[in-house]
Amino acid sequence: MSQKEYVVGIDLGTTNSAISWMKPDGNVEILPNSEGKRTTPSIVSFTKDGEIIVGEPAKRQAVLNSDKTVRSIKRYMGTDHIVKIDDKSYSPQQISAFILKKLVKDAEDYLNGKITKAVITVPAYFNDSQRQATKEAGEIAGLEVLRIINEPTAASIAFGLDKSNSGDKKIVVYDLGGGTFDVSILEIGDDIIEVISTSGNNKLGGDDFDQKLIDFLAEEFKKEHNVDLREDKQAIQRLKEAAEGAKIELSSKLETEINLPFITVANGQPLHLEKKITRSKFEDLVGDLIQATRIPMENALKDSGLSVNEIDEVLLVGGSTRMPAVSKLVKEFFGKEPNKGVNPDEAVSLGAAVQGAVMTGNTDKDIVLVDVTPLSLGVEVKGGLVQNIIPRNSKIPIKKSQTFTTAVDFQPEVEVRIFQGERTLAKDNALLGSFKLTGIAPAPRGVPQIEVTFDIDSNGIVNVSAKDLGTNKEQSMVVTGRQKLNSDEIQKMIKDAQEYEEQDKRKREEIELKNQAEDLAYQMEKLLNENKDKISEDVKSNLELKIKDLRDALAEDNIGKIKILVDEIKQESMKIGQQIYGQNGQNGQGPQDPQGPNDYQDPQQPQQ
Repeated sequence: MSQKEYVVGIDLGTTNSAISWMKPDGNVEILPNSEGKRTTPSIVSFTKDGEIIVGEPAKRQAVLNSDKTVRSIKRYMGTDHIVKIDDKSYSPQQISAFILKKLVKDAEDYLNGKITKAVITVPAYFNDSQRQATKEAGEIAGLEVLRIINEPTAASIAFGLDKSNSGDKKIVVYDLGGGTFDVSILEIGDDIIEVISTSGNNKLGGDDFDQKLIDFLAEEFKKEHNVDLREDKQAIQRLKEAAEGAKIELSSKLETEINLPFITVANGQPLHLEKKITRSKFEDLVGDLIQATRIPMENALKDSGLSVNEIDEVLLVGGSTRMPAVSKLVKEFFGKEPNKGVNPDEAVSLGAAVQGAVMTGNTDKDIVLVDVTPLSLGVEVKGGLVQNIIPRNSKIPIKKSQTFTTAVDFQPEVEVRIFQGERTLAKDNALLGSFKLTGIAPAPRGVPQIEVTFDIDSNGIVNVSAKDLGTNKEQSMVVTGRQKLNSDEIQKMIKDAQEYEEQDKRKREEIELKNQAEDLAYQMEKLLNENKDKISEDVKSNLELKIKDLRDALAEDNIGKIKILVDEIKQESMKIGQQIYGQNGQNGQGPQDPQGPNDYQDPQQPQQ
């Protein structure tokens, strides 16, 4: 008799992970691991015998086997980071897959069935390659990944399970986990959960709070004994565990004592670490990290177009939100007490399980998720500008197209360079990838029509295509594995976009002026050449001289001179019109306006 197959929801966390399923009665249950715990440490260790152990057993032996123990691998998802153990190398996807296999195996033993499908969660601010890497980890673990959904969205599903929460509500999910921070603003209805805006920091979490305490303890010990514990691998591992335990304890107590006997040896003498830490001292150490969550809150609220008075509920998700100072900051910012109705460690996994059940028809619930993309996406155009095609916080899935044209006569190909970010100039944003569309039919510049389409699926993974509407030739790519953004860079993009908004505006105006000047010179030369017999010599020579001056000004990047010459050439060009259409004008019939040049943008010219 074949085993029954199950679909689960997995919160693949930086510090701890959890797995859930929806029972036939409609209730959602956290599946315990083989140790009987409801969450599993996201830790992988490799023993001397070559065995791979995961979770609590790996955590227990981490002190004596620190060189072969891997923590917080989630922070490296989507990067080329490699974990080297002896003569073998492991990618972040592989390490994550070991964690997923442990979760699945323990859950299968508990259910006495087979788990084949899963919905896996990621931070809302994960970029394209991080999402793809998470999906790959699931596939490596032998799972069919039904969907990648954002952690705050999953938490809001869990919140919505409470029947008392019926009716439309605008909620904030403040998600401070072990390695990442997200804040999302959502609208929850009876059958739909719609993300309005999101912001965050992929390099801020409980690990950073622990590190502040580790550094403090290490410095205090160094002052007393002139020994730096951070240079001792076993000592630092014990210190990490003690700091994490103290942080957790100080969420419910005003004081804790760290006692680590025989932490190290100096001059043949064993040394011990004993230190009392008060909550106020710890909050002083981590105060800057807690305050760092304020900027993403401000960004998310601003992008949502809502005021704090329009927010109905604030949910705290992630173990780090148990710190009283975090709850206090959130209460001060939104002006209301955070809702304690969801378990911050379990809500994300529970919500993912509901979504998995909905997608496989294992429930009569009908929940529609409408998520957003965290950063703007666009292509580079003439002058090094970025033409945004999909603005940040656009609802996904989404598909948008825009038509561009060539920059030079008889251009045989264009390079489509894809960028993500909020700055005006391409070089200030993150390059996601590029491809060339070749075989464009010979034509003067401005004639070919090239349609560029961005298609973001429900997992937030980006597909880009370019099509020559004249020849129907098409080229496309999936934007994966090339994204090198980290959270600091993301935050810098948004901050820079605000700080340098005026500077960017001036640069854009200058580039657009130069593009206009180049086009004007080109059109005037063409007009002179095609109507040489109808234009008097003095008008022709005067215009040619001004065109030459304009090209010289462009070469010198003399913006002031370019502005003057553009105006002068426009004025001078009116004399051409009078001479060409003079006869019509005498008959009392004004010349009809010809159809203006197309309003397409010029993509970046291919590198020669």
